Amino acid sequence: MLRASLIQVLISTRSERQLVQHIDVNLLYRWFVGLTLDDEIWDHSTFSANRDRLLNERISWLFFERVVRLAEWKELLSDEHFSVDGTLIQAWASMKSFVKKDGTSPPPEDGGRNPSVDFKDEKCSTATPASTTDPEARLYKKSEGG
Repeated sequence: MLRASLIQVLISTRSERQLVQHIDVNLLYRWFVGLTLDDEIWDHSTFSANRDRLLNERISWLFFERVVRLAEWKELLSDEHFSVDGTLIQAWASMKSFVKKDGTSPPPEDGGRNPSVDFKDEKCSTATPASTTDPEARLYKKSEGG
């Protein structure tokens, strides 16, 4: 599980479910985690059930510390700058968490706590809607009609 967690970090896999799918189809990942072609891959819930216990153990801290030391020794790390390769960095906010700052957002249509939100036909700037879960989140449009 430690090796699989390392793969998850290195290839930026969002979930354990995706990680298990990657390991299931990628022979190199199977080899790295110690599975043969005939071995059945574990269920994604194994990670969820054991993540906290695994990461709180001293052996996992030593494992990841050794990985960092190896990267430093190979001069793969730098403390000069930090780069993110991506066009979109997602916030801890969904479209449903955005409300108008002036307080005129409609109430939930179905009586639930998550209203249906649609800002597509409205002229808005970054100052118009605000997220209730992440105040720094902003709406972003990649293209016309997007």
